[in-house]
Amino acid sequence: MKKTLCYLLTGVMAAGLLAGCGQKTQTGTENTQPKDTATGQTEALAQTEEPSQEEASGQQEPGGAVTLTAWHDNDEAMMNALADVVNEALAGDNITLKFEKKSDVSSQIRLYGTDAENGPDMYLFAHDSLGSFAEMGILEPVGNLISAEKEADLIPMTIEAATYKGEQYLMPVYYETVLFMYNKALWEGEVPSTTEELYDYMEAHTDTAAGTYALVNQHSNTYNVAPFINGFGGYVIDKDGNPGLDAQETKDAITYNKKFAMLQADGDYNTVTALFNEGKAAAIIGGPWLVSGIKEAGIDLGIKALTDFTLPDGNPMIPYSGVQCIGVLKYAAENKKEAVEKVLEVLAGTEAGVTLAKGFNCAPANSRAYDDPDVASNEMILAMKKSAEKAVPMPNIPEMSVMWGPAESLLAAVNKSGEDVDTAAEKYQKEALTAIQDMK
Repeated sequence: MKKTLCYLLTGVMAAGLLAGCGQKTQTGTENTQPKDTATGQTEALAQTEEPSQEEASGQQEPGGAVTLTAWHDNDEAMMNALADVVNEALAGDNITLKFEKKSDVSSQIRLYGTDAENGPDMYLFAHDSLGSFAEMGILEPVGNLISAEKEADLIPMTIEAATYKGEQYLMPVYYETVLFMYNKALWEGEVPSTTEELYDYMEAHTDTAAGTYALVNQHSNTYNVAPFINGFGGYVIDKDGNPGLDAQETKDAITYNKKFAMLQADGDYNTVTALFNEGKAAAIIGGPWLVSGIKEAGIDLGIKALTDFTLPDGNPMIPYSGVQCIGVLKYAAENKKEAVEKVLEVLAGTEAGVTLAKGFNCAPANSRAYDDPDVASNEMILAMKKSAEKAVPMPNIPEMSVMWGPAESLLAAVNKSGEDVDTAAEKYQKEALTAIQDMK
């Protein structure tokens, strides 16, 4: 009982680091951004929403028609476009998919995940909430609903993200990673290929007193620093739920990141975003959620995959990936299996991926979508596809929900308070271990 209650309460903090690729908010749990973290931290359990009868799980309609309801916390125009793809494809089958936006999707699913009358049939959300949902026993593995043949074109990294304890529970739709994004009018010369060359450029083109920067980043944010940590061979937490904040490789990465942080602004989301959009920073580490504001600022944007930068150890920077996936509630799989299967097949297909890419700068999980000429010419999407070859999916185990706090406290202690890396790592490793133990 204690463990189940823990999943309900701490799982809210886990959850998906991905805002919709068509949105302008930074990655963050339940789209709580902008703020100074891209992680799954939430200050309090969001107030729940009692679904109306119309919002209840799709009901069998007269004439054999079936409506499936999917909850999301994404850009509504994007979800409507995705629904149109499904509904046009399945019009002859009398199957309709209806997306409904909910705040704090993660906690809503926890509350209504066994409520066939008031809950959804499906949800679209980031993969890092998977472990908690799977342990609650509310999800139907998609392997029972869609064949491997229908998923053959999905990028392997996205399947990995959708898998927990050897079972694929989710069906990937699209994914995101952080990228090196630069203002072509401000960046001088070629973008470097090594992080040491990048640092040299920053030293020569940063004037902190004047408030102008070569590169800004949320330097004390776990998601944004993960490319350094993963690239150095460190880890926030391993697949078995063991924290790695005091691992030597993690400490080496944090030490290395600190020298970059010293040439950057304070590091909170609003500050670094404003500096870039106002032309006071030539480059920023961020993702597609920034594009709307960048376009409004009239910036001629250049993109480079972080995996194209080589670290001193010879390895590339390796960002986390966040994969937006469809999850199916068990009661929907039991009562509307045929309709669910057909919807999943369409969402796994090429047309859905192309629609998301062309209209909303999403990187499709379907690899064949990149054969479309418009998708193949999208610089941002191609950079994310390149990153996907090496990116590490955010951990989807329940224990990750309590790791964001200690990890970011460690980064802030080192970068903002000047604490010794070894001392701080030992302190916050213990804090992480205690938090994980309290979950059990």
